[in-house]
Amino acid sequence: MTTTNDIGNRGEDLAASFLEEAGYRVLERNYRFERNEVDLVCLDPDQGGEIVFVEVKTRRGRGYGPPEASVTEEKKAALVEVSRAYLHERQLEGAPARFDVIGILLLDDDPEIEHYQNAFWA
Repeated sequence: MTTTNDIGNRGEDLAASFLEEAGYRVLERNYRFERNEVDLVCLDPDQGGEIVFVEVKTRRGRGYGPPEASVTEEKKAALVEVSRAYLHERQLEGAPARFDVIGILLLDDDPEIEHYQNAFWA
């Protein structure tokens, strides 16, 4: 039986491949700070080397709305905290950075992937 972790991991794999095909470089997967986590940390070479913190939301159907709708204000705050820790840890405070969300619907064999750049501001 497929678990929610399996679905999440598949979504993260699909998102990483999607971003790499678009020219991004994945710097980190599942970066954790305290109790919070960001799914992907990438470098967007098209935006002057902007660091991109990516939250991936994956669902197997539309019954609960689009996947990206599940990025709550609480999750956004956690992502901001994680991003600050990441930048501090690597002495990159002040570096250009943004928050993206990737929503993935696993329908049949052809997943639908939506990429929302600058999904929210910190």
